[in-house]
Amino acid sequence: MPAAGNPLHPFNVIKQSAFWAIHLGCLLVFVVGFSWTALAVCLALYVVRMFGITGVYHRYFSHRSYKTSRPFQFVLAFLGATSAQKGPIWWSSHHRHHHQFSDTEEDVHPPRIYGMWWAHVGWVLSTQFIETRTELVRDLLKFPELRWLDTYHLIPPMLLMGAVTMLGYFLGVYAPELHTNGFQMFVWGFCVSTTLLYHGTFCINSLAHIMGKPRFVTGDDSKNSFILALITLGEGWHNNHHRYPGSERQGFYWWEIDISHYILKALSWAGLVWDLREPPARIYEEATERAITLKAA
Repeated sequence: MPAAGNPLHPFNVIKQSAFWAIHLGCLLVFVVGFSWTALAVCLALYVVRMFGITGVYHRYFSHRSYKTSRPFQFVLAFLGATSAQKGPIWWSSHHRHHHQFSDTEEDVHPPRIYGMWWAHVGWVLSTQFIETRTELVRDLLKFPELRWLDTYHLIPPMLLMGAVTMLGYFLGVYAPELHTNGFQMFVWGFCVSTTLLYHGTFCINSLAHIMGKPRFVTGDDSKNSFILALITLGEGWHNNHHRYPGSERQGFYWWEIDISHYILKALSWAGLVWDLREPPARIYEEATERAITLKAA
């Protein structure tokens, strides 16, 4: 059992120190001050990297819900890795395991069984899940460039950290009217943005199994939440996803806002991705039948 067998010990110094250092870095906003430029970069990097998690790590690598070329596959994987949530192979292996055992004692992060703290962040900091579940990702292991990225997963976030700091330095020198600098951009563009990204991502493992309503009977606690969908670019339609994980779109209806789906649709128009999988007709029929049953009850 994940929580009972090995909560947060033995203490992993590198893993936990880096995680909390990024959080503590957010307090430096009181030192570096505020600028609209830094805030804009913070929010832009949150959105872009959230797509790297939702549209890439989750919908592509974990569920193979659309196709792309091998070169663009690596570009997408690199984007996902800038989120500082390890590599695509590691991420996908644990997510596939989650779907096999969702909300049971064998699950990685079931909030009803092991509590909200464990589901939200405890399992991430645990030493129990450092290794990749290679037996679940043999389709990804055949790509040496993805294996390299999994091994050196710290390179993308470190490059991003350097790039955003240099951007702030450049703007401070050549566009002083924007009132920013390298240190300010590092704090807002990397520390604050990454911390928000962490908890935006983690809330699907925790809150999306507690908050909202289920449309489908899935045998687990997954729920749909409009609020979580906004925060996570569409991942909040979690009950939809657990009913049909192979669908690229998780907002099954036009009124279910799914920004990751819109981005992937645009990429498909550009020819960069294709074969975006959708829920079959029987899934919609099931949703209609259940709605009628619940209304009559």
